[in-house]
Amino acid sequence: MSLLFALPSHAADTVLLDEMTWTEVRDALKAGSTTVIIPVGGTEQNGPHMALGKHNFRAGALSARIATTLGHTIVAPVMNYVPEGRISPPSGHMRFPGTISVPQDAFENVLLGAGRSMKQAGFRDVVFIGDSGNYQDSLKSVAAKLNKEWAGSPARAHHVVDYYRAATSGFAQILKSKGITDAQIGVHAGLADTSLMMGVDAARVRAELLKSPPTPEPATGIVGEPAQSSAALGKLGTDLIVERAASAIRQAVAQPR
Repeated sequence: MSLLFALPSHAADTVLLDEMTWTEVRDALKAGSTTVIIPVGGTEQNGPHMALGKHNFRAGALSARIATTLGHTIVAPVMNYVPEGRISPPSGHMRFPGTISVPQDAFENVLLGAGRSMKQAGFRDVVFIGDSGNYQDSLKSVAAKLNKEWAGSPARAHHVVDYYRAATSGFAQILKSKGITDAQIGVHAGLADTSLMMGVDAARVRAELLKSPPTPEPATGIVGEPAQSSAALGKLGTDLIVERAASAIRQAVAQPR
């Protein structure tokens, strides 16, 4: 993978901020890479068959693909800690060992700090994308707050919800066109969710557990039927996510300031 902007020959061949030195970031900004993606993931149960870091792995890998597609775009580290519900007594995903939840205000304040840091560095377009649905309103709120704060400056914040819509309703439409049912697709750790993970990194899925008969959600954390999941199906979804998110970011950045 090669960068789409000119860097010194010794610079790391990467679009990932945390793999770059500060001078490489400085030079990338001077060369026109003034868009940065801040991906948001989450650490939560994803059934017995899929790693807790599913959202983190997907958000990081797909953001890198989006950045490469766009050019002149850098990817900040993935936000791994997100609101996941009440800790004690536990609710939602917190009922399963390994899930990590943080308060909404703490989550939003970290994102605000990250966005302000990117502006201070010289980035002009700060893009928030999220791999999960439970914090999309927070991403929208953070972007709006930053834009109010940055009024009159060249910097802007964008919440690109097209990423999440492509991963959910958009991908579901593709799967239904292939005869896959809503019950199979599911809403958490089912066929769609699992296939997307396999399309990014199949090693994060315990394939030997996919054929187990469906068990009610309270026992497994699965809502859907992952048995027929595959990397081939997942690639259809990941390609859609990259295409739609890149298009939305391109349009957002092109808007007059």
